[in-house]
Amino acid sequence: MAVRELEEGRDRDLLRRLSRGDEEAFVALFRRYAPLAKALATRIIRQPFMAEEIVQDAFLSLWRDPGSYREDRGTVRSWLLSAVHHRAVDRVRREEAEHRRRTQSFDPPTPEDSDPGESVVERVDAADQRARVRAALQDIPAEQRAVLERMYFGGQTQTAIAEELGLPLGTVKSRTLLGMRRLRGMLIDRGR
Repeated sequence: MAVRELEEGRDRDLLRRLSRGDEEAFVALFRRYAPLAKALATRIIRQPFMAEEIVQDAFLSLWRDPGSYREDRGTVRSWLLSAVHHRAVDRVRREEAEHRRRTQSFDPPTPEDSDPGESVVERVDAADQRARVRAALQDIPAEQRAVLERMYFGGQTQTAIAEELGLPLGTVKSRTLLGMRRLRGMLIDRGR
C-alpha cells in the first residue's frame, strides 16, 4: 500500500473518530494540516493574522460538522485545503469590494458621471457581453468548460482543480489554454 493511501486511511479514521466527538482526533488533524492550510491562506490573502482566522474558521467548521466530508469527492487533505482556499478567496473578494465601496463613496462626481444615459448604455453593454460569454462557454468542450468555470466562477487555482478532478496539473493547464483560445475565437467571431 502506498504511503498516500496509508495517510488517507489514517485521515479518514480520524474523521470517523471526530464525528463521534473525539477531541484527540481533531487535534491530530489540526496538527497535521493547520501549517499547510495557513501557508495556503497566507499565500492568497497575504496577511498572516487573517490567514490564521481563516484556518481557525475552516477547522471550527470541521469540528461542528465532520460529516460534511464526502469520501467520493477526494482526499481529506484536498477537502480541508479546498475549504481554506474558498474562505481565503472569499475574504479577498470581500476586502476588495469594501475597498471599492470606500473609494467610490469619497469620489466627487465627474462631468462624465452627470449623463445617466451613458451609465445605462454601459450596463446594457456589460449585460450583453456576459450573455455572449455564457453562450460561448456552452459551446466549448465540457472538459475545458469545467476547468474554466472552476477557475473564473469558483475562484479555484489550477492546482486545486487538478486535485478535485483527479487530473495532472499539466492537463488542467492545457485545458485552460485551449478553452481560453477557443472562447476568445468564438467571442471575436460572434462580435462581428
